[in-house]
Amino acid sequence: MAKVTYITAEGLKKLKADLERLISVERPAISKQIGEAIEKGDISENAEYDAAKDAQGMLEAKIAKLQEQVANARIIDQSKIDCSSVQILNKVTIKNKKNNAVMAYTIVSETEADLKAGKISVNTPIAQGLLGKKIGDEVEIQVPSGVIPFEVVNIEMGV
Repeated sequence: MAKVTYITAEGLKKLKADLERLISVERPAISKQIGEAIEKGDISENAEYDAAKDAQGMLEAKIAKLQEQVANARIIDQSKIDCSSVQILNKVTIKNKKNNAVMAYTIVSETEADLKAGKISVNTPIAQGLLGKKIGDEVEIQVPSGVIPFEVVNIEMGV
């Protein structure tokens, strides 16, 4: 059974655009490379042919993965997002209780995560530790560097 992924309409549009580019631009380019390598003669010891076939295999795997993600994507109705507790598509402001650093993250689907833009995947340890918490709640989250105590300072609509 395929895993359902919750995503924004914008995120789904981006996934579909990536898929379309791979199918309509990348796939024909690799087919052309394979054809050119075949024209050069014996393919049993043709490095260009082997490289093009490897690239084709990786591209087809990427296409299959994107097709599965698109097929299993469910668009989140942003009008039904609640800000009383942390959930996907919330922008959460947290305070590190060790050093008093304040950070804000928007919790998004894995395909939309972009740390530079402050968007973290719902599957990250921080997001998992924050889900369901309310303003004022304190939570200890296991991260690679150890356990960090956080306080939920604010919850608002993200994205």
